[in-house]
Amino acid sequence: MSETVRTQLRVRASELEGRGWLNTGGKSLDLESLRGKIVLLDFWTFCCINCLHVLDELRPLEEKYSDVLVTVGVHSPKFEHEADPVALAAAVERYEIHHPVLDDPELATWKAYTARAWPTLVVVDPEGYIVAHLSGEGHADGLAVLLEELVAEHEAKGTLHRGNGPYVAPVPTSGTLRFPGKTTQLANGNYLVVDSGHHRLVELHPDLETVERVIGSGIKGYADGDTNTAQFNEPQGIAVLPAELASTLGYDAVVADTVNHRLRGVTLSSGHVRTVAGNGVQRLLDAGPARVTETGAGAWSEHHDGGPADFAADAIDVGVLGLGTGVSLSSPWDVVWSAKLQRVVIAMAGTHQIFAFDPVTNQVSILAGSGLEGLLDGVAEDAWFAQSSGLAIDADDNIWVADSETSSLRRLVLDETGVTVETAVGQGLFDFGFRDGDASEARLQHPLGVTVLPDGSVAIADTYNGAVRRYDPASKTVSTLARGLAEPSDVVVVNHSNSEPLLVVVESNKHQLVLVPIPKEAQQVDEGASQTHRPKSPVTPGILELAVRFKAPTGQKLDDRWGDPTQMKVSSTPPELLVSGGGTSVGLLRTIELSSDVPEGILHITARAAACDGPETEDGEIPDHAACHLYQQDWGIPVILQADGESELVLDLRGMD
Repeated sequence: MSETVRTQLRVRASELEGRGWLNTGGKSLDLESLRGKIVLLDFWTFCCINCLHVLDELRPLEEKYSDVLVTVGVHSPKFEHEADPVALAAAVERYEIHHPVLDDPELATWKAYTARAWPTLVVVDPEGYIVAHLSGEGHADGLAVLLEELVAEHEAKGTLHRGNGPYVAPVPTSGTLRFPGKTTQLANGNYLVVDSGHHRLVELHPDLETVERVIGSGIKGYADGDTNTAQFNEPQGIAVLPAELASTLGYDAVVADTVNHRLRGVTLSSGHVRTVAGNGVQRLLDAGPARVTETGAGAWSEHHDGGPADFAADAIDVGVLGLGTGVSLSSPWDVVWSAKLQRVVIAMAGTHQIFAFDPVTNQVSILAGSGLEGLLDGVAEDAWFAQSSGLAIDADDNIWVADSETSSLRRLVLDETGVTVETAVGQGLFDFGFRDGDASEARLQHPLGVTVLPDGSVAIADTYNGAVRRYDPASKTVSTLARGLAEPSDVVVVNHSNSEPLLVVVESNKHQLVLVPIPKEAQQVDEGASQTHRPKSPVTPGILELAVRFKAPTGQKLDDRWGDPTQMKVSSTPPELLVSGGGTSVGLLRTIELSSDVPEGILHITARAAACDGPETEDGEIPDHAACHLYQQDWGIPVILQADGESELVLDLRGMD
């Protein structure tokens, strides 16, 4: 990686500009006040699962280098709601961010540092010069090497100042619950709540306030055990299994233990917690037609890693990845039991896919999704999702998906031919809003939860709009059932005290569950449709050269044992923008042709590279049994076509300025 082969051209870091600061005790920071420290700028937005992964990757580095390193989170919002300072403050508390955060709602600092993707990391040395510019996640090892080099260099020069940084902890605001994720109603009428911010489960009485019991120690971490010793890490989703199956398995419920990248089985009678799937290592590989070989990071093999197959009787023979705790998962966000599949269906937010887990055989499979981020319908193995976060099953055994990053409602249709993916509401990664009416024109904003109502319509926890919306499959229309909620993350339909069906809404940012009646007449709201406002890159119509820069980190070598270990996939929105050069192929250079008849659009680019740990052997080969790594970044780049636009587009997967 070029982090250790620095260019002779030294570029001064731009000043940090924004609306205000969090985690500084009310003080404003600038680069001059940080001189003498190594500064790591983390460009993030709180909707982004990859950004959340990076927050966790950086924690060990922040602890180890606490006297020389200052991390500054530059919050550059994607969605309108994320520009709300109150929502940002809640997110900083929710994700336990222990470094200063710059509120950059107008993307001033984002533009100054030419960021193109969430997340982006920029390293500034103690003298105020940029020394690294990285996109995506998975950079912790390379950053550790770079930090050691910078510490040695600037300690020798006398330009490194050790001591405490500017972080000041905020005052906590939560109560019994802390940023709860999802809930389910138990047979006894109580509600089992995933108390995400307290890293535990809480059973509440039907009054939604009285605590029956707590499952888990409440200490952030990972441990199986009894109700007082088990540990979770920001769990989100929960599903109760059928009673007969549960009695056979010895556990009753499955919890999506999100940051631990595991599924946990919970025995409700005793509160005992066990791990049923996931080895705790974040999964980076996908099941698309090109993947890294299992024997090493290696070249891209041209076969499938087990996509969905045909139904057999009343179950589907999905492609198996492995057994239970031997499989890597990536931020499972929700789970639901499918009677038709006889499997637990998993919203695997971190890889933009839908997984399945068979609790009888312990097999983990991919049900749908290529692993590429975006909105694309069709056969399951080719479909694109974007951080799917909510699941529900309807009376016809279809699976409804709240696909948060595309602000969409998706449906997996199961029939004798397999699984197909359809979009009910939503347009794409950068389209959102608050608009009811015909589903083709309706807009949501980052929904996280979904449930099926008694009449067959679908209620959606429209999180960033603070609303519960309703989609009617019969009329293909959208309406609003309730609004004025504080980031609702889940919605469940229940029969409460023998009354008419009600909605229980998890109001995450108010740390509570609330009852909401289902109105006889839903509201019709139209506050418009919006798009994410990011600078459009001016490019010329016709031929455009794409280049992604990558160099393996110090101590690693590109794994070329089976051919070219790099890959690029290119597509566009609208599809007509891209005349030629789309699709997937090896290499990080590509010539594409853009239509002169399409004035603007979005280029979707995914780059991957595989490298393995050294040191190299005498013949320069990678040692046997070396640990291997996959680096990946997805870009959605807004472009505007102009005669005087650029004819080359250069992106950094890993690299130095």
